[in-house]
Amino acid sequence: MKLFIRITALILLACTLNSCGYNNMVTLNEDTAEAWGNVQTAYQRRNDLIGNLVKTVKGAADYEKSALVDVINARAKATSITIDPSNITPEQLAKFNKVQGGLSGALKSLLVTVERYPDLKANQNFLKLQDELTSTENQILTARTRFNEAIKPYNNYIKTIPQNIYAGWFGFEPKAYFDAEAGAEKPVEVEFDFN
Repeated sequence: MKLFIRITALILLACTLNSCGYNNMVTLNEDTAEAWGNVQTAYQRRNDLIGNLVKTVKGAADYEKSALVDVINARAKATSITIDPSNITPEQLAKFNKVQGGLSGALKSLLVTVERYPDLKANQNFLKLQDELTSTENQILTARTRFNEAIKPYNNYIKTIPQNIYAGWFGFEPKAYFDAEAGAEKPVEVEFDFN
């Protein structure tokens, strides 16, 4: 009789777990982890290109050292931030976004500074790196968009009834979206220096 009760309990447990959506939660969670990995890959590509860009600028121009140092420091900060894809919080994403935004700003400043050096602007290595950085920025945008697209079905699934109950039991928490950088809603100011 005890064996029959145990077998019945196991069958009921299996049926309950099957209908709770646990497997779907795991699949959707893995999709978000993969999407985050793609974001990190795009940022890593940019960081790798920046090293080459710095070497090219350093070797080919009488550059303004402060702009180059800013890029090097911002790159170091950007590579020091890591986020656990299984526990992405809005605070972590904001911190990550802030350092990546600092790197983007430093790069823009460097590229504006480079405009003053016609020899460097004509350097084929520099032009190629500049094109690759532009392409990489587009890849970053795409990866961030796809990350948010992976987060939405996950969050929707674990927040709906009855999955929200099971999600709480199994420790599945909502994940944060990748937001725009602070101030991104403002238009970019363009200044021309003809001196």
